[in-house]
Amino acid sequence: MSDNRAVGVFDSGLGGLTCVSRLKDILPHENLIYFGDNARVPYGSRSKETIIEYAKQDVAFVKRHDVKMIIAACGTVSSAVTGMKNFGGDTPFTGVVLPSAAAALRSTRNGIIGVIGTSATIASGAYEKAVKEISPATRTVNTACPLFVPLVENGITDKEDIIVKEAVRRYLYDIKCSGADTLIMGCTHYPHLTEAIREYLGEGVELISSGAAAAEYAKELMEENGLLTDSRAEGELICYTTDSAELFDENAGKFLEKSIKYRVDKISVEELYI
Repeated sequence: MSDNRAVGVFDSGLGGLTCVSRLKDILPHENLIYFGDNARVPYGSRSKETIIEYAKQDVAFVKRHDVKMIIAACGTVSSAVTGMKNFGGDTPFTGVVLPSAAAALRSTRNGIIGVIGTSATIASGAYEKAVKEISPATRTVNTACPLFVPLVENGITDKEDIIVKEAVRRYLYDIKCSGADTLIMGCTHYPHLTEAIREYLGEGVELISSGAAAAEYAKELMEENGLLTDSRAEGELICYTTDSAELFDENAGKFLEKSIKYRVDKISVEELYI
């Protein structure tokens, strides 16, 4: 059994490309549709009602491309819709919360897991709930990092940058003091701050990329349900953005390997309301 339709991935901005990058590593023959709602980024400062409305529009847009699976490569969206059954309708759907929680629990040795995310993600408690459902005895230390997405979207990620260093120190201080040996980077933008985070927390802390965890979970799900392509050709990546295609192209290279080829088209926010 096989299915040659594309896999759909969406995010509020560019962060979800970390999930795409991992998908290209482990499923190089799959066609991918990526949607970044850059005109409305960040989602993390919005109300839950607004986030869910945006997510519904994002899913509807991706489904126009006859995808066989949808990945919400956005911690904020995933947190808001966790527990909402059949969010993708009749299309298999996953967010990043459950795959990341499972990956963190496989990693931790001392049962203390740090969680960082947008304000909306942390307020939802979604990662903590997911961890506790699997392992009630595990402790989570949860911290909102509202400046991380704007920093990454603007390419300010160097570990020596004074703003990056201060933001990391300020946000991760409690997690460092807690003795956590594993950190869930609960937003797909955050892996681009890996060097700064690792330098502050130390090499002994395992960093879980939520985008990569979701990609690996999606592969397992497609394998189990006979949804993998039988094509041996390199998969195509088509990207859509609600902001400037030129700006998307200029910044996408920070999230994707340079060898990954793609095309990007701009759509208007109004098209999401159709």
